[in-house]
Amino acid sequence: MNDFRLFHIFGLVRNFLFSWMNREFLVFLFFLILSGAFWLLMSLNETYEKEIEVPVQLVEVPKNVVLISDSTVNVRVAVRDKGFSLLAYLYGNKVRGVKIPFRNYAKNSGSGLVPSAELQKLIYRQLFNSSQIVSVKPDKFEYFFNYGLKKHVPVKLAGKIIPGQSYYLSRVFIEPDSVEIYASREILDSIKYVSTKLLNVSNLTDTLVRNVDLNRIKGVKYVPENVKVSICPDILTEEKFEVPIVAVNMPAGKVLRTFPSRVTVTFTVGASMFRSIRPEGFKVVADYNEVMENPSEKCNIYLRSVPHGVRNARISFNQVDYLIEEQ
Repeated sequence: MNDFRLFHIFGLVRNFLFSWMNREFLVFLFFLILSGAFWLLMSLNETYEKEIEVPVQLVEVPKNVVLISDSTVNVRVAVRDKGFSLLAYLYGNKVRGVKIPFRNYAKNSGSGLVPSAELQKLIYRQLFNSSQIVSVKPDKFEYFFNYGLKKHVPVKLAGKIIPGQSYYLSRVFIEPDSVEIYASREILDSIKYVSTKLLNVSNLTDTLVRNVDLNRIKGVKYVPENVKVSICPDILTEEKFEVPIVAVNMPAGKVLRTFPSRVTVTFTVGASMFRSIRPEGFKVVADYNEVMENPSEKCNIYLRSVPHGVRNARISFNQVDYLIEEQ
């Protein structure tokens, strides 16, 4: 029964395809495909210019050599040739790359350079005879190396971090906070620190953790090449302390008393730091020498020091009554 249905369906399809109308359609489709094939062949026989990537690899590097630059780079080569050849470059395995022996171009200065003409000559070996190189970018292959010279330097964050309203930056962590750099002796002596690539953040209200690459310097290798940056904002809160007024520059046998003897210091500080702030960290003074130089009914008082992390500290008044007594 199933075989009968299959034969029946096959017969319907055959009759449909070979009916008069569909026979005309099949003929049209055949010539359309044929004309398309001719057009494609003619197009591929035309000359075009196309950019291809060619890997250039440094090989035969001695074991006692530390490469500072990348051992493999991709150069962009603009090639002019017929379409058939360009297809082989783009989608085939015709171009497998260029290998540069280390000792052939290495110099005692710690660098090696394959000039443009030599680089093009090596690339031509990978191409068809009919191909023409129009341009090569970069037009030379340069590498840097040394024999283990290195230096430990600190890492600094580069960029601009703007906290949100009523926030401030309480802590910035860089991990690791220093890296090893490999370079020539002259370059090592000139580098005191390395910077990250620019990190710009605005309206920061929550902890930000990000891996940031180090800013590249020609002829320098970093180990590691990136660092983890953690930026911790904290919300600001306004607080107050009562702080005693202390007389300074007092001669022996004299006492300067102020009325009142204490003053209110208002300040802003991060909420997480407030518990570590103590009134003893603030110092408000009245200067005996100033009182003697400019006698008046009141003396000036000054906020001389505040604890670390305190912002916008100010005293509730700047003058007080005073009395100088003999001991």
